[in-house]
Amino acid sequence: MTTINITLNGEARQVPGGCTLAELLEASGQPAASFASAVNGEFVARDARAQTLLAEGDAVFTFQAITGG
Repeated sequence: MTTINITLNGEARQVPGGCTLAELLEASGQPAASFASAVNGEFVARDARAQTLLAEGDAVFTFQAITGG
């Protein structure tokens, strides 16, 4: 199985080639609905995570969504 190197919140990780953002976040153990995500500085909506394939060198960040009024 081929692996790729990425970072998740600044921490180096190896994941299987063909891994999606949704799969990575699910494996991280964090409840996916509780945070927002970005790949290489670009926001990725929750409903687009399953279609977002990760590539060698990608930088993935998760963060609390900020709302206000």
